[in-house]
Amino acid sequence: MQIFSNKKQSLILLKEKPFKLEKEIQTLFENNLEMIGNLTFVKSEFRIKDYRIDTLAYDEESKSFVIIEYKRDRNLSVIDQGVTYLNLMLDYQADFIVEYNESCQANLKRNEIDWSQSKIIFVSPAFTDYQKQSTNFKDLAIELWEIKRFENDMITINPIKRSKSAPSIKQIQHTQNSPLDKVTKELIVYDEDTHLKDKNDEVSELYDSFKNAILALSADIEIYPKKLYIAFKKGKNNIVSIHLQNRSLKLWLNAKKGNLDDPKKLTKDVSNVGHWATGDYELTVSDTNNLEYIMSLVKQIL
Repeated sequence: MQIFSNKKQSLILLKEKPFKLEKEIQTLFENNLEMIGNLTFVKSEFRIKDYRIDTLAYDEESKSFVIIEYKRDRNLSVIDQGVTYLNLMLDYQADFIVEYNESCQANLKRNEIDWSQSKIIFVSPAFTDYQKQSTNFKDLAIELWEIKRFENDMITINPIKRSKSAPSIKQIQHTQNSPLDKVTKELIVYDEDTHLKDKNDEVSELYDSFKNAILALSADIEIYPKKLYIAFKKGKNNIVSIHLQNRSLKLWLNAKKGNLDDPKKLTKDVSNVGHWATGDYELTVSDTNNLEYIMSLVKQIL
């Protein structure tokens, strides 16, 4: 990736300033976890048994823990370490809860955590083709994020996306009761197919209509399927979230009460009602009759 500075319509190529130490990357991430990934920082150098986790974080939206490891060595096998650390989390859940409660001065309970959405993120200035290919499974809870530093204090962070044709890790033969077997059984990486499964053609087509309309609003809106809904994000924030029901779609618009102009009164206030996704406005649709109007509501959030 080339990064330029614009000086009076003249582009100047910024030179990369490589990180000298992993600790530089770790400090940068830990100081900006909420901005980078909408995550809550829990602990740096979290030690458990004979292992040391670089950064322990918590995802409030998914109600799950996130392990972050920083790498400058391009020769390591990220999948081996990733599977080992994810198993460590599943085996010693109580230790993670205690650390969260002590570090964040909270009272998180075991049944409030969705362990199935746990994941590990590897952060490095570059990954090899082997590392990328070894983690290119649609349902493997291991993510690779590339970070680079340039002149003028410019930082780029690029989560590496899996290919659209990425296979399932469950297709790979592995020993029963092995660490990989446990991870594939207990951890779930949700995708659109998870939500579309068993839905009739009418609901699937309705979802496609709303999905395409949302994505057409801005080129930088991305899809992030969660356990209970599909989130459409711009940057770190949800714009709108969709839950597929048997005959309709339930949408949550991520705006605070009083910040959405809805003259047709299609949405309802759920600011004081328990609901799954972020935002104080909810509506249910069973057709595309108000699609254009609903998109005008979504535009207000962009």
